[in-house]
Amino acid sequence: MIELKNINKTFEDRQVLFDINATFLSGKNNLIIGASGGGKSVLMKSMVGLEKPDTGSILFDNRDIMHLEDQDLRDVRREIGMLFQGTALFDSLTVAQNVAFPLEMFSKMSASEINDRVNFCLKRVNLESINNKYPSEISGGMKKRVGIARAIALDIKYLFCDEPNSGLDPITSRLIDALIDEITKEYGITNVINSHDMKTVFDIGDHIIFLYKGKKWWEGNRDELKNAQNHIKELDDFIKASYFE
Repeated sequence: MIELKNINKTFEDRQVLFDINATFLSGKNNLIIGASGGGKSVLMKSMVGLEKPDTGSILFDNRDIMHLEDQDLRDVRREIGMLFQGTALFDSLTVAQNVAFPLEMFSKMSASEINDRVNFCLKRVNLESINNKYPSEISGGMKKRVGIARAIALDIKYLFCDEPNSGLDPITSRLIDALIDEITKEYGITNVINSHDMKTVFDIGDHIIFLYKGKKWWEGNRDELKNAQNHIKELDDFIKASYFE
């Protein structure tokens, strides 16, 4: 579980996050939704340590990363997997080398153990026999799956997905959603997804947080969301607009 307490963030004289309090549940797909510029990306970057909030606490299973010593902070970061919006695969590395990268950086596995783990992760995302291909030789959907395989290569507890369906066609988007959902529940991961894809929200959104102009306006599950959208104008406007993007 991840808990946010009183998170504020300002860039120069512009405040972008206002006193955010939220909980992200273990074994669930936790979605952060909201319009562009509403604070989603800044909040996620704060949670993974790419931005430092001005105030507040970010607790990974009761470990506040805002106040950890370097070694303890590194231990938490080894438990985090990240699926970037553009996949962020290394073009000069093969698929297998991309998946192996975090293992070579952060584990003490032997070469044969790394090879076995790479094969396991690629098989888990339904990609086999493409180990020696380069990112430029595979489709956008396959790149996303490679990104997921790399994210779970280490024994992670937390997975962060930044717009996982960006640039994908509707059918491939649903396949990626289903895969992320399966992996989240299979491994009991605390999964945090930034998304404006309402099909993703209503298909796999176990726990949802709506940000509006840097403030948390609503929090609940997808069934509650269907009711809330008729009572909160800002949420209703966002949902309707997202279907026409």
